[in-house]
Amino acid sequence: MKKIQFLVMLLWLSVCFAEGAVHESPVPESNIRLVHGPYLQNLGPNEVTIVWLSDKPSVGWVELAPDDDTNFYAVERPKYYDARNGVKNTSTIHTVKIKGLKPGTNYRYRVFAQEVLSHVGHRIVYGYCASTDVYSRKPLVFKTSDPANKTVSFAMVNDIHGKNDVLTNLVSKCDLKKTDFFLFNGDMVSVFNEENHIFDGFMDTATRLFASEIPMYYTRGNHETRGAFATEFQRYFSPKETNIYYTFRQGPICFVILDTGEDKPDSDIEYAGITVYDEYRTEQAEWLRQVLDSKEYKEAPFKIIVAHIPPIGGWHGNLEVERKFMPLLREAKPDVMLCGHLHQFIHQDATAQTPFPIIVNSNTAVLKATADPNELKIQVVDVDGKMLDQFSIKK
Repeated sequence: MKKIQFLVMLLWLSVCFAEGAVHESPVPESNIRLVHGPYLQNLGPNEVTIVWLSDKPSVGWVELAPDDDTNFYAVERPKYYDARNGVKNTSTIHTVKIKGLKPGTNYRYRVFAQEVLSHVGHRIVYGYCASTDVYSRKPLVFKTSDPANKTVSFAMVNDIHGKNDVLTNLVSKCDLKKTDFFLFNGDMVSVFNEENHIFDGFMDTATRLFASEIPMYYTRGNHETRGAFATEFQRYFSPKETNIYYTFRQGPICFVILDTGEDKPDSDIEYAGITVYDEYRTEQAEWLRQVLDSKEYKEAPFKIIVAHIPPIGGWHGNLEVERKFMPLLREAKPDVMLCGHLHQFIHQDATAQTPFPIIVNSNTAVLKATADPNELKIQVVDVDGKMLDQFSIKK
């Protein structure tokens, strides 16, 4: 009798286990990992976008806490999910835009990813979670910008082309405790054929050095437009914005970020008939016209234009910038235009025709700037620590 009861119990358990394979969460076979990030994008006075990647399809969220003396575990922190149109995304790329923040305020945060093992109809099986550490180390912290701030400090690098040692060298020339943000002014890689080109090329290094806590604003270069992965650019940079050309305000400076596209005609054999940058720049010029006429631009004490391809040189991209953007900029009279692309340093002073200086930063130098409402100071330092340029613009 006991033997029969034992067999019946085994049969019942086997049925429960089989049903559990459908209705319950099975024990995951392996742990999920966070493999890239988190890094900050499009930080403003009231918002920030946070990006990170996991090694398995998962749902993701950010937990946010004030930067006070409470333990991160003191209370349940509010969660902000990676979601679109009311549905949490299942992906290896996670992007969360947090709104409703206070200007000039520090916030602590951590990011999560929970593996999705199966999703059939309304039945979803979840696996393990992975998160950034707030137990054995201090939580990550970011500070929202504040247009009312009297001072701002930033640095710019460009044309790194995947040379992490150069990026590390140039970042080391900056005092990160006094740097509010970085500008990446294009060609951080040579080609975008796969995701690893982004992270092996520069972004893992940037995250390790600063990008989890100091925001980076990206200006796309012509090399980011090349390769089978080029159309994926905005999944990683400015992922929650309408376009990858945009404006932002930090302290006394209004920045206008342009996307200058490719440097050759769309018909060039190198593009295999897949580009329409002439049309794209024409559309962007209409956007630029409105920006330069906006209250945000006009009322800022200083205005800086950031564009990868300069209006200097005779290639098609240079001529397009000259024809489509420069007439508008000459009329609006920004304080300076910051460019890259040419792999050499050029300081073109203001002229009667172009009433503002144009700085072309080299691929082996970092541009550092500070500003208050009365003065904008700029220094350019190369990999050997040599000062290539130093000047100021006063109001």
